[in-house]
Amino acid sequence: MTFRILLTISAVWISVLCAQAQNSYVNPVMNVEMPDPSVIEAPDGYFYLYATENSNRSIPIARSSDLVNWEIIGAAFSRQTRPSFEPRGGLWAPDINLLKKRYLLYYSMSRWGGNETCGIGVATAEKPQGPFQDHGPLFRSNTIGVFNSIDPEFVRDKGRNYLFWGSFWGIYAVELSKDGLSVKKGCKPKQIAGRAFEASYIHKRNGYYYLFASIGSCCEGIKSTYTTVVGRSRNLLGPYTDKNGKKMLDNAYEVVIKRSDRFIGPGHNSDIITDKAGDDWILYHAVDARDPRGRKPLLDKIIWIDDWPTVLNGRPSEAPQPAPLF
Repeated sequence: MTFRILLTISAVWISVLCAQAQNSYVNPVMNVEMPDPSVIEAPDGYFYLYATENSNRSIPIARSSDLVNWEIIGAAFSRQTRPSFEPRGGLWAPDINLLKKRYLLYYSMSRWGGNETCGIGVATAEKPQGPFQDHGPLFRSNTIGVFNSIDPEFVRDKGRNYLFWGSFWGIYAVELSKDGLSVKKGCKPKQIAGRAFEASYIHKRNGYYYLFASIGSCCEGIKSTYTTVVGRSRNLLGPYTDKNGKKMLDNAYEVVIKRSDRFIGPGHNSDIITDKAGDDWILYHAVDARDPRGRKPLLDKIIWIDDWPTVLNGRPSEAPQPAPLF
C-alpha cells in the first residue's frame, strides 16, 4: 500500500515538473542569428518573425505558435526576386504589417558606408510566408533628404499610414499613401527624435504613444553597447519625452533593457505582442557571451510601472521564465 502511494506521489510530481517545463522558457528563444526581429500574429494562429538577411536567406522567416518555439520556414526573397536597388547592399531590419488583407514587408537596403544611397523598399504578399513581390524603393537617402535612411517602422493611426525610420541622424516620420506603397503626394519628412537613436518602434497604450528605439553600437559582438530605450507622447508625431519631460529630439530617453553579464547589446525590438493573460511581450536581439556568433532573438515580458515599460531587473532574463499564454 505504501509503495503504491509513493508511486502515485512520484507520478504526480513528475507531471507537475513536466507541466512546469512545458510552460516555461529560457533565452535565447532561437539559437541562431536572427537580428532586428519583426513579428506579426497572423489569422492562421501562428506568429511570423522576419529578420535581417544572413548568408543563407534574403530575410529569413520563422514561425511559432507561442513566441518560444520557432522553426525557420523560408525566406522573403529568392535570388531571383531579391531587391537590387542598392549595389552590393544587404537587406536589413525588415518590418512586417497586415493592411487590408495584404502583407506589407518594409525593408532597408544598405551597405556599410552607403549612408547616402541606402534606402527603404516595400514588398507585398497574400500570405505571411510569401512569396513576396518587390515594389522597389519608397525612397533613398539622397532622394528623401534624410542621411542613413534605414530601419523602417510602419504605423497605422486614425485611418492614416505613416513610416518612421532613421539611424543616428534623427528619427523621422512621413505619411504614406492609402495602400502603403509610396509616400503620400506633397508630404515631407518630420523629425521625431534626435541623433542618438535608431530602430524605432511605436506602441500605443492607455492614451500614450511609446517610441522605442536603440542607442549605442549594434554589431561589435561582445563589445556591442546596444541598449533599448523609450520615450512617450500623447500624439503620434510627438513631442516624445522622458519621465522628466525632456525631449527625445534632444536625445533624452528612459532605459528599457540594458545588457547583462551574459546577454550583450539588447536592442532593435519587435512589435509588442499581448497574450491571452493580458501580458505584453517583447522580442529583441542580443549577443550571447556563451556563444557570441551572431545576434540571437530573446523574449521578455514587459512590466509597466506608472505607465512606463521595463523588464524584470531591467536586463535580459537568463533563468527559466513563465511562458506567454496562447
